[in-house]
Amino acid sequence: MTSTDTSPRRPDDIHDTGRGLRVPARYRHDWALFTDWCAAADRSPIPAGPDTLALFLHEHPAAVATQRRRLSAINTVHTRHGYPAPGRTETVRRHLDVARAQRLDRLARVLLQRAAELPTTGWPSGLFGCRDALLLVLAATGMSFTDITRLRRRDLRLNGDTLQVTTPAGERVQLPPHPETGDNPAATFYQSWAAIQTFLDQHPGTHLLRHHLTDPVEIIAGPLDAEQARQPLLCPIDRWGHLPYAQSMTPQSVSALVRAHLSGRAPVRRALPVPPQGATDACVEPEIDLDPGYYDRGVAARRRDHESLDDLSDLFDDIEARAEALLEDLIGVLETR
Repeated sequence: MTSTDTSPRRPDDIHDTGRGLRVPARYRHDWALFTDWCAAADRSPIPAGPDTLALFLHEHPAAVATQRRRLSAINTVHTRHGYPAPGRTETVRRHLDVARAQRLDRLARVLLQRAAELPTTGWPSGLFGCRDALLLVLAATGMSFTDITRLRRRDLRLNGDTLQVTTPAGERVQLPPHPETGDNPAATFYQSWAAIQTFLDQHPGTHLLRHHLTDPVEIIAGPLDAEQARQPLLCPIDRWGHLPYAQSMTPQSVSALVRAHLSGRAPVRRALPVPPQGATDACVEPEIDLDPGYYDRGVAARRRDHESLDDLSDLFDDIEARAEALLEDLIGVLETR
């Protein structure tokens, strides 16, 4: 393993010669405990995934202060050598803070209920409803608003009936079906939004999208190409239903939407009537009946204007002649000086 450590060396560092790492002396026992467990569990201590760290803490129960010290040791070694800290993920936070985990579970139930109440058809109500439903599902997992805005289309996928989300930190969040009913609203919400994005891949613009949301058709989704995979998962939508290309929502807008849905103050998007597909949008001018003397009055007005303006050409010629005379006089005065 090649070390990417660029931090300055400290006199109290302990060298992990087997891995080429430098460990702060105060963390050597905690790091040794972690590496020994990784060797026994056939897991890599660096870089370690959040699931590895959560399993380590589960198999080594201790006081909260002790567990936090172990996390600090593992995070410090990772960040010193250029790796993301595995202890700063939702999975590990839930394991350490039971009260927080219970509070998030209660919040998640409310968020999923709000998501189920959103419309998925109609224009533009279905467009906003599909996006916001998936947004609320992701917020229910405990992901930070910043991490939600950093998700790309490639970061979500269905594994059977389970929705898998890979966070920017590399943590994998599993959203399985309900153990009793077998339903998985999270997967349904994801499929609805993914269908809209696939439709826009095939038919850019909102003209056809509004017909699709009013009278949905089956969308056959193929594998994402490289450009599509890098596109933001959640994007802003203006009041006309336009989605800006490759622009992600901001954490502030995600936070505001989640709070609005929780408080019941989210904007109500009513479905607007959509003309039948193929109907022309051109307006039909009403017929106007002209009186019989309309054309005669127009001809007379043109003749009158022609006669009144007939003398303008002579007037312009006179003005031009005077201007040339003044210019010649001016040149004569300049030459005599």
